[in-house]
Amino acid sequence: MTASAIGRAMPRPEARRLVAGGGRYLDDHAERGELQACFLRSPLPHARFALDVAAAKTLPGVEAVLTASDLAAVCRPWRTESRSFPGLVSPRQAPLAEGRATWQGEPVAMVLAATRAIAEDAAEAILAEWEELPAVTAPEAALVPGAPPVHPGSETNRAWGATIGGGDPDAAFAAAALVVEERLVFTRHTGVPLEPRGALATWEPGTGALTVRLSHQMPHQMRLHLAEQLGLPVNRVRVICSDVGGGFGIKMHVYQDEMAVAAAARLLGRPVRWVSDRMEALLADIHAREHVVTARMAVDAEGRILGFDLHDLQGLGAYSVYPRSSTVEAISVVRSIGAPYRFAHGRARVDSVLQNKVATGQYRAVGAPVGCAVTERLVDKAARARGEDPLAFRARNLLRTAEMPWVNPFGAAQHGMDHHAVLETAKALIDLPALQAEIEAGRAAGRLLGLGLAFTVEYTASGPAVYGAGHVAVAATDTVVATLEPTGEISAQASITEIGQGITQGLAQVLADAVGVAPEAVRVGAGDTQAAPHGGGAWASRGAAIGGEAAWGAGRALRAQLLEAAGALLQAAPDSLDIREGVVTDAAGAARMTLAELGTLMLFRGHEMPKGVTPGLSATFHYRREQDVTLANNGLQAALVEIDGETGLVRVLRHWMVGDCGRVLNPLLVDGQYRGGVAQGIGEALLEACRYDAESGQFLSGTLADYLLPMATDIPDIALAHVEVPYAGSAVGAKGAGESGTCGAPAAILNAVNDALLAAGGGVVTELPIHPVAVLRALGRLA
Repeated sequence: MTASAIGRAMPRPEARRLVAGGGRYLDDHAERGELQACFLRSPLPHARFALDVAAAKTLPGVEAVLTASDLAAVCRPWRTESRSFPGLVSPRQAPLAEGRATWQGEPVAMVLAATRAIAEDAAEAILAEWEELPAVTAPEAALVPGAPPVHPGSETNRAWGATIGGGDPDAAFAAAALVVEERLVFTRHTGVPLEPRGALATWEPGTGALTVRLSHQMPHQMRLHLAEQLGLPVNRVRVICSDVGGGFGIKMHVYQDEMAVAAAARLLGRPVRWVSDRMEALLADIHAREHVVTARMAVDAEGRILGFDLHDLQGLGAYSVYPRSSTVEAISVVRSIGAPYRFAHGRARVDSVLQNKVATGQYRAVGAPVGCAVTERLVDKAARARGEDPLAFRARNLLRTAEMPWVNPFGAAQHGMDHHAVLETAKALIDLPALQAEIEAGRAAGRLLGLGLAFTVEYTASGPAVYGAGHVAVAATDTVVATLEPTGEISAQASITEIGQGITQGLAQVLADAVGVAPEAVRVGAGDTQAAPHGGGAWASRGAAIGGEAAWGAGRALRAQLLEAAGALLQAAPDSLDIREGVVTDAAGAARMTLAELGTLMLFRGHEMPKGVTPGLSATFHYRREQDVTLANNGLQAALVEIDGETGLVRVLRHWMVGDCGRVLNPLLVDGQYRGGVAQGIGEALLEACRYDAESGQFLSGTLADYLLPMATDIPDIALAHVEVPYAGSAVGAKGAGESGTCGAPAAILNAVNDALLAAGGGVVTELPIHPVAVLRALGRLA
């Protein structure tokens, strides 16, 4: 029997090249005669402006200085709309602001010059008159009667709202033996990938074709929007995403600056390059997770959860991000509330508000860390109020496999999960008795130690209904084209995008098993709309669950074609033959011919094929999941922290994670994603914050000296274990894995910090990231 490639821990072939500095990122590519772009951005959160660009145009080396009216000739504005969010308010956007800036950092003019330095000097030479307008930045302030409108003429800053739920929450809370409640504040943060955003656009006047190199997660999505906004046939637009230095969700949206680069290239007929610097990135990349959640949970006398009632106030920024809408994050928060647990009653009120800030959008784990933190904080609070071990309280309320499929009152569906298997695996991984003894000994010695737990459920691999129901042009399907080379190797092109997560290696292993070759014989390409088939790209942890199914289907289709050809040559029924390790065998396993021999014959000596037999060397499979709107993965995370009582600083000493992402294609890749996700969750819990001045609305986190990222010294040992419950509705059985670590780490750390504080006789912290000042106040050591 051939050993399965699926499930093998294999390094991706690109790893050595990338580590050795051989990556080819956007800024490594050049076009003859290209111009460098620089943007003049609004220094104010809200202002009318007038520009005089005459002096800037005269500087040596400056080719053009463009404003909104210039780009309007070649680029249409856009507006975020979705039938899933009826009544959503989000005004139109253009590549450059048109006389009024609605957030600090919005591009208002664009300079094109021979070098970036010249362009920056010219941008400073633009004479700009700014009339500062009243601004609103805090979500609570946006809804206060009389608040300054983010967009003049609007009756309210409330962009969208809804009440979601089921059961009878009022009766449940009236009958509850215990009600716990909390108000949790989540401060904005952003992605900070190693490679910043950028674009290199080339216009070919002779053919009317546009080629754009982007550091982006969805090349086909951007191809469509570039064609729409620039008025081009979509088959005249090519988008190339080569090596991408991380995405985390910030590279899945339509940005004004990137659209301006493409429009300028068409307008001037010259290649145009723009690569964001770090200050631009922190200011102008989408932010995420600005929420104020007030929530309560009802529990009966036996310690069983009855229901949840919450209000989520979400900050959107000046616009609802295009094309997916910022409100998707609030929906993800709601469906994550109480997700691992059994409850019959729920009500969630959502208010998504506009502010004079950069838009918020989808970021790794989209809302799930917020919903998880709210849930697990309430669960911890209820267990403590009952004088009960928090793990025992959770175990009683966890959904059981026999109860699935399960749809909770918020409409979140679960199927094919085993929460209790995760619990038992975590107990063995952590060794709770020994850990609790260690904590007690440390506390007796005066150390401020705390242990926090968080069960997670993440809804991954969204199906076509998610955006399709809203009539939003986001593909939730994927395609793989597999081809036999004359050497017997397999080349493939996938619509899934490689952004550093290693998915092309995972797809290679799926294709290897599907066809019957060694995984080393398979190479998968992605990221170029001229070569790769249409599909969704990288979002919602969909690479293995959706791209893997497309790869399996393409591999099996190619295998069938090859067996048909081999059968015709060998005068044997195709179903009596097999392909093992690249060799066509009979039913007994005896070798009959290699795929190299078959490929060479089919490609170069087709005259030797029997008459009428014309099987192809390539097969295409387009995968669309027809059931289950999302695939839920689940897990348990635990964090051990220590607080420095003098400074209020929190250090994560150890972290544990058990995850079930269905069938694991490659444990080396999954473990890397788990650990990377936990590291981002640590940043979210303790460090990362996009802060604004409360009075002026000025952005205060504009450099990496102000916006704190976790360093290697901030990341503890992360112990991992897997539970594999394959998804029954697919051939491969994979679920999403890439965002799971981020889902539970902030909640586990929040609970751990509060465990340490309460053990020391202090109060609690209820804001993420956890600031040392808040810790010292909770300890009573700072007023």
